[in-house]
Amino acid sequence: MPVSDGLSELQARLQHSFSDPSLLTRAVTHRSFSADHNERLEFLGDSVLNLSVAHLLYEHLSSLPEGDLSRIRANLVKQDTLHQLAVDLGLPAVVRLGEGEVRSGGHKRPSILADALEAVLGAVYLDAGYPAAQALVQRLFQAVEINPQMQASAKDAKTELQEWLQGRKMKLPVYRVVATLGVAHKQTFDVECEIPELQLVERGIGGSRRAGEQAAAAAMLQTIKAQGKV
Repeated sequence: MPVSDGLSELQARLQHSFSDPSLLTRAVTHRSFSADHNERLEFLGDSVLNLSVAHLLYEHLSSLPEGDLSRIRANLVKQDTLHQLAVDLGLPAVVRLGEGEVRSGGHKRPSILADALEAVLGAVYLDAGYPAAQALVQRLFQAVEINPQMQASAKDAKTELQEWLQGRKMKLPVYRVVATLGVAHKQTFDVECEIPELQLVERGIGGSRRAGEQAAAAAMLQTIKAQGKV
């Protein structure tokens, strides 16, 4: 499949030429544009990103404990950071959106651009393997000075819940999207957070899957605190 000039220029900025260009086209395609959209690639890219950033921090911050590394990683892979990286890469100009999403300013929406960046990482991973995807992550974060004096971000709800469970040798929570509400360009995600060992289930709603997971984790923390477990 031939690629547009915009996607050719994106490949140059990524420093990766796709053997299968259709992967890149899918990576910049929002669900409002086509049924062949980028959400599965985003799912894959999220894991690639977390592993690559974890490796980067492991190498550069050998003196820090796991908890600090987790919080710094959360800061580096949060939506605001990914949104800025996506803008720097020029994704707003090439992301493919449905008409309704275009009218509502989707090309500038942080959640859409952050998700597209993760989808691009997933596409590079499928096209050329983990080393290529890891190298791309390293290039994306090369302007970030990583040192032991870095300030870890305040714990978000998911991180706080994860650390609470890990501190008690318990399994991590399970997150599930229970429902997707609204029209394609104004969706909200109803997400369930379950801790089987405690027989607890809570739900949260957000404008993206991540936001829904954070809301569900926050609700779970409130329940745990109300029960006097924290």
